[in-house]
Amino acid sequence: MAKAFSVASWNVRHFNGGDATNAERVAFLAAQEPDVVGIYEVEGKEVWRELMAGMPGYSFFITEGRNTQEILLGIGPGVTAFLTQKIEFQAENAFMRPGALLTVRVDDHYYALLFLHVASMTGARGFGLRADMTQRAFEFKETLADAVGEEPNYVFLGDLNTMGMDYQYGSEGPGHPLKVKVQEAQEVAGLAYQASKVGMRVLAKSADETYGSPGGLRSNLDHVVVTDHLEFKSFAGSEVHVRGWPQLPEDEQKAWIETFSDHALLYFEVQRVGS
Repeated sequence: MAKAFSVASWNVRHFNGGDATNAERVAFLAAQEPDVVGIYEVEGKEVWRELMAGMPGYSFFITEGRNTQEILLGIGPGVTAFLTQKIEFQAENAFMRPGALLTVRVDDHYYALLFLHVASMTGARGFGLRADMTQRAFEFKETLADAVGEEPNYVFLGDLNTMGMDYQYGSEGPGHPLKVKVQEAQEVAGLAYQASKVGMRVLAKSADETYGSPGGLRSNLDHVVVTDHLEFKSFAGSEVHVRGWPQLPEDEQKAWIETFSDHALLYFEVQRVGS
């Protein structure tokens, strides 16, 4: 199989103009040499200077809304693509981030990539918003199928914040709360189950834990979900190469997290269909 294009997906933690670490962050991103870039947690348009200086030849697009954090896409040289902001993925909440839909053309084939940064937090409200937003992403596959008249080349990806739920609905007395708890692993398994019902799957990553706090908390929050027929380059048996702090010895991870981001970068290569 031949490569169609490569993608880098990265939550760059409070990415805003003027931060002293921006040049290092952009240099790390540019070193991946992706054809397509998706950046989450962008706070303001001022980052364009660092991006244009550090990634010449790329074109950039940022979502807009009432929320404080946006999604920014970068399109590399030689990539033919069409961009659309998708407000339906705000789950009817104007303060949530809209989706960013990128349609890439390679030869005579189209690939739809939906970049998402869904609701966080472990409360019932955050969990419910996440469930709504990811359900819309799965249903969007049918919308694409109707538009193209066949199984679409569809990918949705990003910071899906699969952190579970911890909801207290009552108490039997001091120290005895009544709770409904969904573990992180259960929410991740639920994502895979939903995918399987609609002819999609969650790509295997080279490291499951993609979020790391300086204090040592590790979580599996970032994912790539694709239609079953798509194929990807293998990285020692994984389809997504996780880059950044997970590649480092444990005693070096904190410094990387504090300098770059608490999220690792996801890199993958889509193979051409019909080749």
